[in-house]
Formats: sequence, C-alpha cells, structure tokens
Amino acid sequence: MTEKQKKIRGTIFALTGGALWGFSGTCGQYIFANSTMSSETVTSLRMLGSGLILLLFCLITRKGKTFAIWKEPKDAIRLLCFSLLGLLFCQYAYLSAIKHSNSGTATVLQYTGIVLLMIVTCLLEKRMPAKREGAAVLLAMGGVFLLATHGQPGDLVISSQGLFWGMIAAISLVTYNILPGDILKKWGTPVVNGFGMLIGGVVLAVVFRLWEENWNYDVYIFGALAAIILIGTLLAFCLYLQGVADLGPMKASLFGCAEPVMAAIISALWLHTTFTVVDLMGFVLIIGAVLLVSSREKESDGEQD
Repeated sequence: MTEKQKKIRGTIFALTGGALWGFSGTCGQYIFANSTMSSETVTSLRMLGSGLILLLFCLITRKGKTFAIWKEPKDAIRLLCFSLLGLLFCQYAYLSAIKHSNSGTATVLQYTGIVLLMIVTCLLEKRMPAKREGAAVLLAMGGVFLLATHGQPGDLVISSQGLFWGMIAAISLVTYNILPGDILKKWGTPVVNGFGMLIGGVVLAVVFRLWEENWNYDVYIFGALAAIILIGTLLAFCLYLQGVADLGPMKASLFGCAEPVMAAIISALWLHTTFTVVDLMGFVLIIGAVLLVSSREKESDGEQD
C-alpha cells in the first residue's frame, strides 16, 4: 500500500471512528437518562465485551500469534500503559464527566486535549506548529465550543467533580493517541485493542465490584449497551486507532472531531433534540477543520506536512 493510499484509509477510518463514538455517546446518554446504571458499570462492560470479542477473533485468525506480544517485555509494558493510562481513562473519565456535569460540557473539556496533543507533538518533533495545524485546531475547538455552549461561556456551569474528570479526559486524549507508539503497526490493531480493553475492563470491574450491580433493567437499556460495545467501542476504536497508525496522532485526533457532529445528528433523530443556528455554525467549523487538515499543503508556505 502506497503512502497516499494509507493517508486516504487513515482519513476514512479516523472520521468513521469519530462518528461511531458520537453514536456511542448518545447511547450512553440514553442509558444514564433512563436507568440507574453507573458510569463505572457502563465503562467496564463496554471494555470487557469489546476486549473479549476482539481476542476471540484474534485466536481464530492468528492462533498462536495472539499472545506473542507478551514475550516482548518492552511492548508488553507499553501495552499495559496504553490499557490503563490511555484506553481506560479515555472512556471512564469522559463518561464520569458526563455523569457529574453534562455531555456538552464534558465534550468541551475533553477536546481541550487536542490543543495539548498539538503542543506535545510539536515538542516531540522539535518544531513549531505549522499554520494549518494551528488553524485546524482553532476551528475544531471553536466548533466543539459552539456545539456545547451555544457560544455562551457563562453556561459552562460544572461541579468540581465534573471539572476534575473533564480535565482527566483531556489528558487521556493525549495519552490515548501517543502511548500505542509502534505496537499497533507491529502487532496489529485487533491484538493491541483486544488486550487493552480486556485489561482495562477487568481493572474497573474489580475496583468497582461489577458483580454487585443491580441488573434489573429493561431490554432497551441492554440494547443500548450492546450497541455501545459492538459499534460505538469495538468498531469505533479499531477504525480510529488504524487512523492513528496511518496518519499520526495529531491529524487523527482532528478527524475524530466528527464525534460531536454525529452525536448531535443522532440525538436529534433519536432523542428529538432541537438545534439552533449556532449549532449549525459549529458543524461548519468542525467540517472546515477536517477539510483543512486533509488538504495538501502548498509548497510555497514552507510548512511541514
């Protein structure tokens, strides 16, 4: 596969992964609004379910190669770090921020991680941000801000717990994109994701005593949970992480901004949420960021690709 084909694949996968995350978030809001299920339970179940399915797939298709990553100490340590500091916190912190505040506020706080990621990426590459990187980040952040607050900073009312988990979610966005390193290319997305989700799910299940959860929920709650596991987590994370492998963490995270757009569309169609002109302005800014970061850079600008 050529570099151009990899970039095209990475773009499509990162966009689709972000869109499916938006669908997952809407399912999560439905569960929290219609049941007493905790964010700890939802996070643990989505990670356990996705991890087990992915590893089963790997055992069938790769057989003995599935556990080979554990024979490489450096890769095994990186996988553990990615599982606990990337996957686990990325999911749990965001759901906890929603629980202690609201989905709009949580999204705004989480996406401040894009700015942090740009800074970290530039430091690692020892360079200044390219013009289109800075512009795309501003557009993406502006779009998410408009969608979440309707342009009114005073509406960002949040508890101390909501603020704490929102900032943890922002930091986890950085670690989630950076920590996998080259193990995705070396071992493949299914293996890395499978073990990562299973480890994170087991840790949460033990810490928060999943077996003590009240399971007296109707079929619709379990249906939404199944959708989160199979579509919004399993498929979304696999697609997005392949996008990270093809494009790099900075560009993939910007394409992931499809998440709030899809969440808004599904919320309107399913939960009958209404949107204003300000919401549409947010859509335009986010789409503009996606187009900007995917466009070819003019050689006359002298910027790094």
